[in-house]
Amino acid sequence: MTTGSQLAWDDTVLPFQLDASDMRGRVARLDGVLDGILKQHDYPPQVEALVAEMALLTALIGQTIKLRWKLSLQVQSKGPVRMIATDYYGPEKEGDIARIRAYASYDADRLTDGAPFEQVGEGYFAIMIDQGQGMTPYQGITPLEGGSLAACAEAYFAQSEQLPTRFQLSFGQSTEPGVAEHWRAGGIMLQHMPKASPLMAKGEGSGQLLAASDLLDGDASENWNRVNILLNTVEEIELIGPQLSPSDVLLRLFHEETPRVFETQQVRFGCTCSEDRVRQSLSIYSARDIEKMTTDAGRVTADCQFCGAHYDLDPKTVGFEAEKTGE
Repeated sequence: MTTGSQLAWDDTVLPFQLDASDMRGRVARLDGVLDGILKQHDYPPQVEALVAEMALLTALIGQTIKLRWKLSLQVQSKGPVRMIATDYYGPEKEGDIARIRAYASYDADRLTDGAPFEQVGEGYFAIMIDQGQGMTPYQGITPLEGGSLAACAEAYFAQSEQLPTRFQLSFGQSTEPGVAEHWRAGGIMLQHMPKASPLMAKGEGSGQLLAASDLLDGDASENWNRVNILLNTVEEIELIGPQLSPSDVLLRLFHEETPRVFETQQVRFGCTCSEDRVRQSLSIYSARDIEKMTTDAGRVTADCQFCGAHYDLDPKTVGFEAEKTGE
């Protein structure tokens, strides 16, 4: 990093479990990841905030996927911010680093001075999991409602997975003395442990969005309410500040819930684009199609929206006809 001294817990996700209340969760701290994502584009502040929130959600949710799997979060909207897309690439093997990338498309002339979530309109929030070649990808969606992307993710888990879930997030640009301004984000994901035989949720099948209160009763409901009251006491500086480690934050919040932590997952900004992938995507086009894509300078060009990489190719070497001739 060039923005200052990197802390041991920057760009990490710490899984934990609260044994006394049958809860699990993750604590995420993002620093260089967000800088890597956001420096690729000159986003307006409202768009930056949405991308930062989406990247933090992706880190928190993605930590649970298996090795070499890919998790994608996506927002599709009729509002000024038309789309936000993020990818989380699971580690190749145990102990490896996970990778995150993200970008947004928007209509600058339609943006307002309102809150970030007001920049998305009617649409949906989607979670997709790609388990690898030969496997059918999983996809679940929920409406863009609730006032934040975190609320959409909570609704997704309640509706699609019947898992009471809560996110507490904080993100923004750090202005530490003597350190260049840079992005920092921190968050906690809290989730009730799944049951072998879940209750028949109140409102299930009625078309209404479910909430945690619809999924729990008795001691489970009391535990959920108590732990959420504790989570409400967390301060922004505890989520993103350099003073407290994630494990210290957990002890401060949940020391009576018997917190237990597991191995930390490191995350980095990373993209999978390459010249070979660009050529593969162009391999379905004929020479006539390729000619229509050729610039005035006689080249076929492509830009990666995620990392900003620019590819400049000879049109004679791309397309399915070029592949047949071995060019």
